[in-house]
Amino acid sequence: MAEPQDDNLTRPPADEESPVEGEVVGVDDPAEKSPEDERVAELLAQTIDVPVLAEAVEQQEAADAADTLEYLEEDEAADVLEAMDEQAAAEALAEMEDPLAAMVVADLLDEQKADYAGLLLRRMAPDDAADLLQAIEDEQREQLYRAMPRAESAEFRRLVEYGEDTAAGLMTTEYLALRQDMTVGEATEVIRATTLPQEVHHLPVIDAEGRLVGIIGLRELLLAPTMRRVEELMNRSVKAIAAGLDQEQVAREFDRYDYFMVPVVGAGDQLLGIITVDDVIDIIREEQTEDVQKAVGAGAGEAVYSGLAEKFRGRLPWLLVNLFTSSVAAMIVLRFEPLVAELAILAVLMPVIANQAGNAGQQSLAVTLRGIVLGEVRRGRVLPLIMRESLIGLINGLLAGLLVCLAVTVLGILAGGPGVKLGVVAAFSMCVALTVGCLTGCSMPLLMHRLGRDPATASTIFLTMVTDSFSFLAFLGTAWLLSDWLGVGG
Repeated sequence: MAEPQDDNLTRPPADEESPVEGEVVGVDDPAEKSPEDERVAELLAQTIDVPVLAEAVEQQEAADAADTLEYLEEDEAADVLEAMDEQAAAEALAEMEDPLAAMVVADLLDEQKADYAGLLLRRMAPDDAADLLQAIEDEQREQLYRAMPRAESAEFRRLVEYGEDTAAGLMTTEYLALRQDMTVGEATEVIRATTLPQEVHHLPVIDAEGRLVGIIGLRELLLAPTMRRVEELMNRSVKAIAAGLDQEQVAREFDRYDYFMVPVVGAGDQLLGIITVDDVIDIIREEQTEDVQKAVGAGAGEAVYSGLAEKFRGRLPWLLVNLFTSSVAAMIVLRFEPLVAELAILAVLMPVIANQAGNAGQQSLAVTLRGIVLGEVRRGRVLPLIMRESLIGLINGLLAGLLVCLAVTVLGILAGGPGVKLGVVAAFSMCVALTVGCLTGCSMPLLMHRLGRDPATASTIFLTMVTDSFSFLAFLGTAWLLSDWLGVGG
């Protein structure tokens, strides 16, 4: 016989007013400011009173509090953090953009408040603290280490030493692992005494030496008899990630297998930490940003508020490369300078053809990069992919070429000149240029990936060099070969 349902699970508490039928209760609209945010906005519009503002910022969600601190100058943000509750201050600092958070920490250090800055780092999740430490200058980092207890300082040093783009650099060391020799009752008591993240539904299981030996779901523990041992219930076929695995591959594993949590192991299957799905969301954002910046030759790790030195190091080398690559197209135009001087309309049509070829190449590049990142490009299917992209370039080139031919013909009729003949040359060149653009946009990232390099690195710079150079060469070269037919000296 079914157990009667507890009314308390379905009925609101007696001291709460029941909602009116049809009324939505307790649902926040993300587009609307919360009362706490409105209060902070009012205070920011006035002369800043640090204690009052700090009290208001404490009431905000951590992400909103971080936005408030980023609005302030770093010295003002540091003063507000000092006046806030320590845990609230640590959570807000962890949500700030790393370059801005690093500036705030540097200001605290300049004011001889290393102890407080170190305390905030210790209150953060270890992975967030490690990310911030990696954004801080080496000398300042040492100051923070000296301000921490030796054991915690050693733990942070270990985390910072891991590559920030690896699984170990991403993991958190704040996790709960159960020993395989525990009973269900013992494991339950340990879990009750621990605050688990909401996204964690499974826990790693270790042996006496700290080696990962299995994984167990919270549901299995809840339903099992209290005297059964964890090792009898755990799943011994456990997926784990090596400490040195690239974070992009980590994100791919989460996406492919719908993980919520994955253990990270080192040598001898020693459990080092765990990665949760919220960390992977950050990876996806970082990788997308990194690919976009690499594609145009900006520093991969550069942020809006990165220092001048970092911006300079990331951008200048590719600007110099671009200076060289753009000169290739200029030299081609210079070679045909007499022809362009005699038939000025060529100078008008050249950028039109080059721009279309560049756009077609960028489309192909974007699709191919996405396929590589998501693991959709199979080794045995590379040639069909290149042929398909080249074919779409040819088809689009034919259609665009016909439109250009029509426009040039009409222009020739109205203004006099080669008219339809030049339109045919432009149409042919457009067709060739778009085919080459798509072929290059597809082939370049595939070649870089095959060579073991990041396929996004400066791809736009080299693609522009090829499309501009080949477009000018195809158009001016064809016009030069057919100069007698066009009625010019050439």
